[in-house]
Amino acid sequence: MRDIAVTLVIFGSIPFILRKPYIGVLVWTWIGFMNPHRLTWGFAFDMPFAFIVAIATLIALFMSREPKKIPWTRETVVLAIFIAWMVLTTIFAVYQDLAWQHLSKVLKIQLMVYVTMMLMQSKERINLLVWVMTLSLAFYGVKGGIFTILHGGVFHVRGPAGSFIGGDNEMGLALVMTIPLLRYLQLIAARLWVRHAMTVAMGLTALAAVGSQSRGALLGIVSMGTFFWLKSRNKLFTMLLAGAAAVLVLSIMPQEYFDRIATIKTYERDASAMGRINAWQMAFNLASNRPLGAGFDAFRDAMFARYAPDPTDVHDAHSIYFEVLGEHGFGGLALFLILGVMTWRTASWVIKRARGDPSNRWAADLCAMVQVSLVGYASAGAFLGLAYFDFYYTLIAVIVLCRVVLLKQEAAGAAKEAANSAVGRVPGGDRAALPANNAAYARPGKAGSRDS
Repeated sequence: MRDIAVTLVIFGSIPFILRKPYIGVLVWTWIGFMNPHRLTWGFAFDMPFAFIVAIATLIALFMSREPKKIPWTRETVVLAIFIAWMVLTTIFAVYQDLAWQHLSKVLKIQLMVYVTMMLMQSKERINLLVWVMTLSLAFYGVKGGIFTILHGGVFHVRGPAGSFIGGDNEMGLALVMTIPLLRYLQLIAARLWVRHAMTVAMGLTALAAVGSQSRGALLGIVSMGTFFWLKSRNKLFTMLLAGAAAVLVLSIMPQEYFDRIATIKTYERDASAMGRINAWQMAFNLASNRPLGAGFDAFRDAMFARYAPDPTDVHDAHSIYFEVLGEHGFGGLALFLILGVMTWRTASWVIKRARGDPSNRWAADLCAMVQVSLVGYASAGAFLGLAYFDFYYTLIAVIVLCRVVLLKQEAAGAAKEAANSAVGRVPGGDRAALPANNAAYARPGKAGSRDS
């Protein structure tokens, strides 16, 4: 039944996508973030729904009369350069077959990121996108939080198999990044029950992130929580929510979890931690020897045998930074970091510009909460290999879109003010628009005297 239901929903959306291509962005985001087909057990599990929806969206985009302009900001330019750099490193990759397969996946994501920026250039559409993104992942947050409570935190919270969030570490990072967006939805919600529902969802999602038992996710929660409190409108509410979540964790999670977390202090005696450090050293040595890195999927036996301090301890990157460094060299890492810094600065610009305007307060709140998500990604990502996570790049698109909407409003306001000023400077006001050669209209007083 699940296979049939998911298939009917997705194929049933295609006529709507062909009429309004922005719906395709929403459906594609839902599939990419929630992976509903991965919750099935039959024919729908491996069906390329995202590809089908992307094709329908592109067809609708070219057929539509909507403006089809990419907002070329510094973020979109740097992202395009980063994509071109990844293509270059793939050409010279060590593992050619694996690298081209991985590049194909990355390019599909980035294409839809640019399509998102082309089609979602309004407040209403941005908010729809945020709702879809957030609820797609909050589904696992609420479900995982309840699962953690019922089982006393004994089992790890994981995502659907074969997705970006399939592992416990990846799921933990995604949930950490989702919590601030839930807070944003709470701020813009008009109905009281929706605001209360978002409060519950935030608590359960935080508990699910802890229930993933990812040490990187916990570090992300701590870093993000601090910044979350600084950015929050209601600091007392945020503090109370954090306190309630902490009490839940202490009362639910088993001793094994706290023993695992304690290994952060004694990482030199933890095999997993030392394996990560070995992988990071390998990535540094590799990038130092190969300026373009080794291409996608570089963290394999042959690379460890040549560049790692311990050639026998083969690990995944377990870090967004060292993942990019090993696969795309120092140039790729520089572009990756520049993109993050520029996105952060643009979010700050939007916050500063929109905060004092009640009609644009939503943009300030959204960018503030996205910044909190970025803190979670930057901190937890230091220990998790999700450098090409579609969630992160969609958040970049959201920041760019907020800036575009704000600039459009400012330009429209300036044009209106200029038009009003021009009318005000013309003698006679609106009468200047009357025919100049019609004396009866131009000088009604004199015309009347001549009739007398």
